[in-house]
Amino acid sequence: MTIFYVVQHAEKLPDPGDPGLTELGRRQAARTARWLGEAGLAAVFSSPMRRARETAEAIASATGLPVVEDVRLRERMNWDGAQPIEEFLADWATSVRDRSFVPPTGDSSQQAAARFQGFLRDLAEAAGPIAVCTHGGVTVDLLRTLIGDRALAPSLLENGVPPCAITTIDGQVVRSVAAVHHLA
Repeated sequence: MTIFYVVQHAEKLPDPGDPGLTELGRRQAARTARWLGEAGLAAVFSSPMRRARETAEAIASATGLPVVEDVRLRERMNWDGAQPIEEFLADWATSVRDRSFVPPTGDSSQQAAARFQGFLRDLAEAAGPIAVCTHGGVTVDLLRTLIGDRALAPSLLENGVPPCAITTIDGQVVRSVAAVHHLA
């Protein structure tokens, strides 16, 4: 089975739409890239969202690998500024509580997990390890499906995945969740 290093994108600018990384985020991505540069990666995949792509580009630069975008790695919901932030956050909270709730601006938690899980299945026999740059919501959605809510730290459901945290998955078996030791 393929080892997947699922990388939460680095810290992003607090803007609606498709914001890039902050200066701190670029440093986080560089540290993550240095650590993954020693992991013998065979591929780097990314969500098409800018914050994930910029994180993936840092890893690609350290490894000499190209970034391959895959829409299945996009976030469950993305605030584009068209609706008030309070409404977006209320929809987000509802989608965390009710995994089948389909918000007006995205996918349900179950739908997001299913597309991410499909990505893992499609690459299960690929040469690895593989870096996968994505988003906290969809990563937690996947983890909820693979290991269940009780196995997750409550902070992941409440606060999300820390910037540049790495979750290691062997095929579809979760080996570690939201590790940040490489950022120290």
